[in-house]
Amino acid sequence: MSMHEAATLFMMMAILAVVPSTSVALVVTRSSTAGLAHGAAVAAGIVLGDLIFVLLAVLGMTALAELLGSLFLALRYLAGAYLIWFGITLLRSGAALKSAPSESPATSLPTSLLAGLLITLGDVKAIFFYASLLPVFVDLSSIQVADIAMIATLTLVAVGGVKLGYALAARKVVMLIKSPRLKRSTRLAAGGLMIGAGSYLLIKT
Repeated sequence: MSMHEAATLFMMMAILAVVPSTSVALVVTRSSTAGLAHGAAVAAGIVLGDLIFVLLAVLGMTALAELLGSLFLALRYLAGAYLIWFGITLLRSGAALKSAPSESPATSLPTSLLAGLLITLGDVKAIFFYASLLPVFVDLSSIQVADIAMIATLTLVAVGGVKLGYALAARKVVMLIKSPRLKRSTRLAAGGLMIGAGSYLLIKT
């Protein structure tokens, strides 16, 4: 994976992490009600869940590439179509922010971390997202350990950085994420990126 591809992947992950979602609501809620440490713990759980999905996507797609050979090209086209569909869905979305799960009396840091992890693992479509996105930037049939380490680092910094930013600015974010204009602009940006990535995946040689 080249530096240009790594930078582009980082940007896409970061922008998608910014989009108002249940995980954002959970980070903001924990941080504003239980303190920054809890918001950071939720963010850590979210990143851990994303890393699990990234590894499953990379290892799973790599195995498919080795087993199916030329048929992997068809999977690449399906992945490109999925990204385009995902982008169109974001563009057409009403951008309503789902509310975070109700807060439990328990406020330990492990509880907050587990909440972030479970809310991510509960979003099963995330693994399909990563399985579709990663082939845009790396040849999964010849992926190296260094590539996996790079993708994991990008996920950690991009997703973790954005969620931690939400935790740091929790009180202001509570008002901002209610803004229809902000939600629309972030979804438009994310949707455009997904359509672009899907189109690139379809035409790349």
